Amino acid sequence: MTKATASSTASTRRKTPASSSKASSKATATATATATATTILLVRHGQTPTTGKVLPGRAKGLHLADEGRRQADIAAHRISELSKVDAVYSSPLERAKETAAPIAKALGLRTQIERGLFECDFGDWTGEELKKLMKLPEWQTVQRAPSTFRFPNGESFTEMQTRMVSALDRLRAKHPGGTIVCVSHADTIKAAVAHALGTHIDLFQRIVISPASVSAISWHSGGPVVLAVNSTGRPLTELRPA
Repeated sequence: MTKATASSTASTRRKTPASSSKASSKATATATATATATTILLVRHGQTPTTGKVLPGRAKGLHLADEGRRQADIAAHRISELSKVDAVYSSPLERAKETAAPIAKALGLRTQIERGLFECDFGDWTGEELKKLMKLPEWQTVQRAPSTFRFPNGESFTEMQTRMVSALDRLRAKHPGGTIVCVSHADTIKAAVAHALGTHIDLFQRIVISPASVSAISWHSGGPVVLAVNSTGRPLTELRPA
């Protein structure tokens, strides 16, 4: 062995403990961040008699259909398999509260109403048939450039996203290191997922949120991590950072 080779080998040996220490520290930091992360399960309400036909908005009196109640029961079963859930929050609307009810019952919790989870205020478009709205020239703006659109006498998409994200920030601050359920609506959940992904609101229409689906976002010191979007089947116990 030459002196140069021996020197190089010795140098490598001296660096090994430091490299091992750094790897160990990184693993410890990752484990710590995961342990203290707050996870929010965003659940869309179950199917209603008008799902896919009407833009119900904040109109009162819309309840779950039989299929929607079945979907809510399935979501409750999936969520109940988790080791611990700290709280269940819901939009004030009936269809959201009826979806939250079996979830809260399965967990032995009570549903807490959070107005920040409210449906978008569609203003004058509330209650209109979707096939009629799709014929309006404004519909293309809603689909392709929602950041520029405000519903007549209602909310803008950016206001809706700010409201929803702010509500989630408040709720996760109340449950550091915990897991909570938030039952809300398709557009509000899409907006929250887009924000967590760092996706512009103009692209949020590309995200699909099905009735009674679960989307999971975990927040830790490094920011949000999206664990699942529009999950309707596999066990939620599998959701964890890679």
